[in-house]
Amino acid sequence: MRDELAVPTYNFVIITLDRHAAGPAARVAPALAMDFPGLNVKIHAAAEWEKNPAALQNALDDIATANIVVNCVLFLEDHVRAILPALQARRNALDALVGVVSDQEITQLTRMGDLDMSRPASGAMGLLKKLKPSKSSGKSGAGQMKMLRRIPKILKLIPGKSQDLRAWFLSMQYWLGGSDTNIENMIRFLIGRYTCVPAWRGTRAAEPVDYPDCGLYHPDLPDMHITTDLAKLPIKGDGPTIGILMLRSYILSSDTAHYDHVIRTFESRGCRVIAGFAGGLDGRPAMEAYLTGRVDALVSLTGFSLVGGPAYNDSDAAIEALKAMDVPYLNAQPLEFQTLAEWAAGGQGLSPIETTMLIALPELDGATNPTVFAGRHAADGCDHCPVACNATSAVKAMAPCPERITALVDKAVRLATLRRQRNADKTAAIVLFGFPPNAGAAGTAAYLSVFESLHNTLHEMQRSGYDVSPPATVDELREVVLNGNREVYGQEANVAASVSADMLVSRTPWLSEIEAVWGPAPGKVQANGREVFILGAQFGKVFVGVQPTFGYEGDPMRLLFERGFAPTHAFNAFYQYIQQDLKADVVLHFGMHGALEFMPGKQNGVGAKCWPDRLMGNLPNVYLYAANNPSEATLAKRRTGATTVTYLTPPLQNAGLYKGLTSLKESLNQWRSMSPDTDRSDLEELIAAQAEAVDMDATHLDTLWLTLLETEASLIPEGLHIVGRTGTPENIETTLNQMTFATAQERAIAKRHLSEDAELPALMRALNGQYIAPVHGGDVIRAPDILPTGRNIHAFDPFRMPTAEAMMSGKKQADELLRTHDCMPRTVALVLWGSDNIKSNGGPIAQALSLMGCTARFDSNGRLCGANLVPLAELGRARVDVIMTLSGIFRDLLPLQTKLLADAAYQCATADEPDEYNPIRAHALAFMESNGCDMKTAALRVFSNAEGAYGSNVNQLVDSSAFDDESELADAYQARKSFAYGMDGEASQQTALLEDTLKQVDLAYQNLESVELGVTSVDHYFDTLGGIATAVKRAQGGKELPVYIGDQTTGGTKVRTLRDQVALETRARNLNPAFYEPLLKHGHEGVRILEANITNTVGWSATTGKVDPWVYQRLSETFVLDETMRKRLADLNPQASMRMANRLLEASDRQYWTPDDATLAALQNAADAIEDQLEGIAAE
Repeated sequence: MRDELAVPTYNFVIITLDRHAAGPAARVAPALAMDFPGLNVKIHAAAEWEKNPAALQNALDDIATANIVVNCVLFLEDHVRAILPALQARRNALDALVGVVSDQEITQLTRMGDLDMSRPASGAMGLLKKLKPSKSSGKSGAGQMKMLRRIPKILKLIPGKSQDLRAWFLSMQYWLGGSDTNIENMIRFLIGRYTCVPAWRGTRAAEPVDYPDCGLYHPDLPDMHITTDLAKLPIKGDGPTIGILMLRSYILSSDTAHYDHVIRTFESRGCRVIAGFAGGLDGRPAMEAYLTGRVDALVSLTGFSLVGGPAYNDSDAAIEALKAMDVPYLNAQPLEFQTLAEWAAGGQGLSPIETTMLIALPELDGATNPTVFAGRHAADGCDHCPVACNATSAVKAMAPCPERITALVDKAVRLATLRRQRNADKTAAIVLFGFPPNAGAAGTAAYLSVFESLHNTLHEMQRSGYDVSPPATVDELREVVLNGNREVYGQEANVAASVSADMLVSRTPWLSEIEAVWGPAPGKVQANGREVFILGAQFGKVFVGVQPTFGYEGDPMRLLFERGFAPTHAFNAFYQYIQQDLKADVVLHFGMHGALEFMPGKQNGVGAKCWPDRLMGNLPNVYLYAANNPSEATLAKRRTGATTVTYLTPPLQNAGLYKGLTSLKESLNQWRSMSPDTDRSDLEELIAAQAEAVDMDATHLDTLWLTLLETEASLIPEGLHIVGRTGTPENIETTLNQMTFATAQERAIAKRHLSEDAELPALMRALNGQYIAPVHGGDVIRAPDILPTGRNIHAFDPFRMPTAEAMMSGKKQADELLRTHDCMPRTVALVLWGSDNIKSNGGPIAQALSLMGCTARFDSNGRLCGANLVPLAELGRARVDVIMTLSGIFRDLLPLQTKLLADAAYQCATADEPDEYNPIRAHALAFMESNGCDMKTAALRVFSNAEGAYGSNVNQLVDSSAFDDESELADAYQARKSFAYGMDGEASQQTALLEDTLKQVDLAYQNLESVELGVTSVDHYFDTLGGIATAVKRAQGGKELPVYIGDQTTGGTKVRTLRDQVALETRARNLNPAFYEPLLKHGHEGVRILEANITNTVGWSATTGKVDPWVYQRLSETFVLDETMRKRLADLNPQASMRMANRLLEASDRQYWTPDDATLAALQNAADAIEDQLEGIAAE
């Protein structure tokens, strides 16, 4: 029964995603009021609800008093769930409830006269499915739009109930053609047909006005400012031609202030602008009709993926279209889920849903340079930059962000110019890395032989017409860059130039922020009191520079007390030099990875106050990056505007056995072949002696045999990768044999890719401003489709993670962890990284969910939307309280998954279950009682850094030997990782909660990230997993904590103790000639890797004590006490060799091992000898 109109008001309520229809509704309101006295048209934008709960309440209040409700473009579960109960409660009292272009649950609530879409087998739903684009078709949405216009014409001829179905299709047509005229007539039409007010029934409304599905826009065009004729477009200027893609809905609703500002800014730079739009959330028709072959760069202002918009993504179709254009493709974001002031003031930047829809999905198409360029203002506008924008619209119309638009335009113009420039006229800067300082690390990168690769790159640039004259040999190149005049200035590398303190002061707008941390310019890093030195060497118009380090290495403890951190004067001067003195046209960051992308600032959607944006400016940025690290590469893309070009990781080989291990295997093999009835005592005695000689336990020979086989079969990298050089035929065949192929053809394709160099050609294309096709990241043996390399790396679609396969794999690994531990744990500390989740489609996330007894929940479109509890009866065991520590990169790249994990923990904590089966709830209730907080706080289990910060700083303390005891490492971990992330994705510092959870932990666990890496390969492992272990140990009064490593790198399910993992890596890698000899062929870079492995081993001792003393003894004997080897290492890299010896002595000083007096004296003498050699070099 409909409500009778008791008061002279009639409420027409529109609930939609954003506010672009608010303008038309406000403009037509006076005319509607004349014909419908008492009519109130109210529009609510679901995008505002998360940041503004009052806006959601206003929507619910209006639904409760509505007469007609129209729901449009509601497809996110959070939005649907927020209003679904209210709509269901009000449905039968409404004159009409219309749901178009929305989630199925919203659409099925539609009730218009005799049309009730909640009924089964609705004909309307069948027609609706035909209108839904098919990802596999590769076709644009133009066909669906034609069908939409055709259906009402057909239904008009069918009398009876079909007229209500026609009304529904007309409502959709009105909405999608959302001009002032169409919005007014939609309201007139629905009132006239469905109102309960007799005087208004039968009111006539004009048919929907059709506008072009595909066309051109310019603010100087008449009327609606659109045309389909390129000849009518007022193109100005003689500079680069810029193609722009826009949303048709904004144009038809005249909500175009942001578009107008972009066009005007490009034109002010002399650019020719062709701005196109297309319906159906598919930009290809506009590209094909107006842009392909005509533009020098393409800028998408839609914020969405090229084909599919926010609901789905057809990246394959998008890539084909973009390849055909072969121009830089930039993606800019208009904000709908927060105001411009909220974005500018916030540390996070974009919200989780914004990051996913506006950045992550377009990256699958190959989009680069994500830039916020517009949004809506609250009443007080935005004053977070000097422009200080006022709110000028009563309906919160879209507004430009002038500062960011200026940056976007400059980026696009520079890329377009780069594409048009002759190579001979280009000035390029190539940036090498050198962290940590004074460690022989200058010019090194993960998996990459930097100078051999750089040598090939410079010569390829010379062949491509660049004005560059590189040295003839790799050794000469290394000498010029790293040595040169370095000793004259006492620097890490050759001094190529300098920037005076006066110059720094005059041209650094943020000088006060740097001086607050580092004192007056020029500071103490790479400076002499008057100027800052720029390290590197100039080769014609190509500058090869060494990026300064972070600067805090000398005093890492200071990071405990700072949420953010300013770069040094030297770091600032380096990028100033590249921009303003060198005047580079393009920058190439060479290898994985530098420090720029980790500088403080927003996680996503960086702004003018973010250090990566300040330092890099708007320069075209190409980044040579390892193909197996999509997480950190994605961070570089989002925070520094980089276009990445992937390089292959080194070939893998089986570790094999060597020296005493070989003899031990032979004896064990003989023992196994003998009958148990045979007297094997003499052989067992020999085996015991052989095992002791190689520091292995012969108590259980079957276990010893398996350990030996595991060591022998371990996959280890062979040397370093060289850009411009393919592997040997033997290496290629070995790699292929480690991969899995469904067909012989797939193997042949992979072999071809491995046999051809795709990386140098891709670098030349990127430096030329051409389109670099995207590719997901991964380990080549598990993901052959990362081949060919030389592509623009991206992460996985966050809406689809974790996949069903990942959930199955994660459950197996979680079960294996529980089986391996000696009893059922109640609380597990779990470390989650971005890369291993991205490469496994969420495997470690699935492990966390499985331990808690949860699964991921997806909506009807397959988008991640939350967690579900597995009932205890189905789970078959108690839940586990999982304390999750996220890397800063996980936090940045996977915000939806962060919310998922927080949601899972909260659901567990609020489940009505016995304490013995639900420790999450038990611990949360106890914390609530003792601390007087609410359940949302007590149930927080996802910890990470503060927004814009990375790492626990434990690795820096270990590397600089700047700690006295374990408590300082625990302090560092707890200070940096005490920020809890809740179901809203926001961070709050929860020091007391973290301290309480640490007291409950029974074991700590982390997955291995990659087959190329071990826990002793990089310091990030002990930085977080070791950090939490030492914090737990202190919280529990010194109790030893079991620490486990999960290994799924080759597809199996394996869990080892940390002690066993370190021992395995030491034997299979660090002591293995098959590992270190190929590294040493690459010179100083190989020595640096060996030194880092020893430092990381010490890091595990410092944080967990899980390193056996024999490890240090054998490392000392192999690399320091062997005189021939020591001299060899010192000749190749004296600084790294010196650190290696001193690190082993430090391990003794800290009592991680206790060498006998003779060994200790020999080690000290060896260290002295290296120091003498190093001082001799300095004296020369």
